Amino acid sequence: MFQGNYQKSNRHGVPDCDIIADMSNLLRQFFAPRLSSRFLVRVAVVAALTFIVGKWVLRPMFVQGASMEPTYARSGFNFGSLLAYRWRAPQRGEVVLLRYGGSRHYLLKRLLAFAGETVEFRKGVCLVNGTPLDEPYVKNPCDWDEPPRTVAPGHVYVMGDNRSVPFESHVGGEIAAGRIAGRPLW
Repeated sequence: MFQGNYQKSNRHGVPDCDIIADMSNLLRQFFAPRLSSRFLVRVAVVAALTFIVGKWVLRPMFVQGASMEPTYARSGFNFGSLLAYRWRAPQRGEVVLLRYGGSRHYLLKRLLAFAGETVEFRKGVCLVNGTPLDEPYVKNPCDWDEPPRTVAPGHVYVMGDNRSVPFESHVGGEIAAGRIAGRPLW
């Protein structure tokens, strides 16, 4: 049957004890690497790329509040793409990322109207220039009645998707178009 010493090996013919030793080596190198100049350069490059991406490309964000439910659940997490509108303008119906109170605070809101357009709410229906918007993302009943208002030049009109709460409790309405910072990735 067996001749010589029997040692269990894997399908590649390498003894299992060697695999365990190799894994141990890899784990040690990963969690406690030697501090060589090559390693320090890699750490510096990763830190610089993380800073650049976090500052000018993607912004991590936590969803707080219920104004965008059910599209975005409260206490959710997402990334905001800060480059989304660099090559094209935002479109009606898109969710946009708005700078609110500085560069650290952002709001997610739905873009409903552009400068020069008239916006109103009648029995919970949003009308732009007298035409009802098709808003399949608004799931909760709404009873808002707001008079027509024309969006000023350089501004847009935004609102959250959760319209079951009173109009007065929403942060939204007409805002400067320059406050649009991007849009959520998903």
